[in-house]
Amino acid sequence: MTVLRGEHVTLRPLTADDLGRLVEILREPEVARWFGTASAQESAEEFVLSEDSTGFAIEVEGEVVGAIQAYEENEPDYRHAGMDLFLATASQNRGIGTETLRLLARHLLDDRGHHRLVIDPAAANERAVKVYGRIGFKPVGVMRAYERGPDGTWHVGLLMDLLAGELT
Repeated sequence: MTVLRGEHVTLRPLTADDLGRLVEILREPEVARWFGTASAQESAEEFVLSEDSTGFAIEVEGEVVGAIQAYEENEPDYRHAGMDLFLATASQNRGIGTETLRLLARHLLDDRGHHRLVIDPAAANERAVKVYGRIGFKPVGVMRAYERGPDGTWHVGLLMDLLAGELT
């Protein structure tokens, strides 16, 4: 079981015991607005139970303040990894997201051997786009009508990637 430790953040594998807290966070209006039409319960279960990705609890001083997951494409000709995360509203704008992304990116690049990482925020999620850019992700494409938002309409996504030497 991989545990990643930063200066303020610890990333540890998610367990079923984390579901309740993750649902609470995903129901916060500032978090829910970016998570599509799935229920908070369904989204939390995707982070905890998915067999296609690895989910980590984001802990600060022993409290779960969010989650981050990584998925890996291991086909040799297309090898890369991707990430997705969410943070409780009270934990936003405190550097926690930046530290979390750096920790997982470093693990995926150095320990898992990936040369490229991707992330795909909603184009309107300016806070997320700014944080991703802060650690070296670059916009590489706009995905029109990419995901359905909680309001039922299709929203634009932004594909961003980061190459191993670009992590800041």
